[in-house]
Amino acid sequence: MDVLFKELTAHHDITIYDTDTFAGEKGRFRILEFSNHAMQGAMDLRQPDRVLFEYPRAMIHLMQANNHSFQRVFLIGHGIGSIASHLKEKRFTVAELDEHVVALSRRYFGYSQDNVRIGDGRQLLREESASTYDYILVDAFTEKGTPLSLTSLSFFQMAAQKLDAEGAILLNLMGKGEQDPLLAAIHTTLHEVFPYVKAYKLPSEGRRDPQNIILMGQNKPITANLRQMAGFVEMMPGYGHILMDNE
Repeated sequence: MDVLFKELTAHHDITIYDTDTFAGEKGRFRILEFSNHAMQGAMDLRQPDRVLFEYPRAMIHLMQANNHSFQRVFLIGHGIGSIASHLKEKRFTVAELDEHVVALSRRYFGYSQDNVRIGDGRQLLREESASTYDYILVDAFTEKGTPLSLTSLSFFQMAAQKLDAEGAILLNLMGKGEQDPLLAAIHTTLHEVFPYVKAYKLPSEGRRDPQNIILMGQNKPITANLRQMAGFVEMMPGYGHILMDNE
């Protein structure tokens, strides 16, 4: 491992390093990592346009499968900019809390688009006009996971106002499958706002290991070809309580 950058910012403990292995594959890879060895972005240096992580590949498929002509996307959480870079022909507005993450994505990962706004993603989305976006993506993490402010009832209600009638919201989460009470609460809360909600998980080796989980909500039935979901399978979270901002 060759460490290229390491710094503690106001929001994250950031490390960037090069490695010759990724998920058991040999090659040349560059990794953006936050505290506790939590990978936030990965690039194949030999094929920079390749999307390495499974969850962005699955989210891209869900967007294309449910609205092949979509154009406008609001993304909360920048990382190295994998999704916006892969979909350069689309019109992204990206919200990122930590300006250092954006600068590092440009310096070490070649992010070149001028579509990132620095600030709290919820507040920046609130300032957008109603019925503006085809998709809203939530891909933001702290040491404690996805912020409550991005999974509460009032957030989902506000997000729904910013989507057009055919629009949808997708969330990248970490959880422990069907028995995870927080995941159940987020799923139940999302269902209060969107009549159609689906959850997909990336299976892990151990039953109690954290899993990548994608939630999607929209006003029409959700379509997915599981062969194009990068290993994600559909799941059904349990019923949980409705999440409010004051929890």
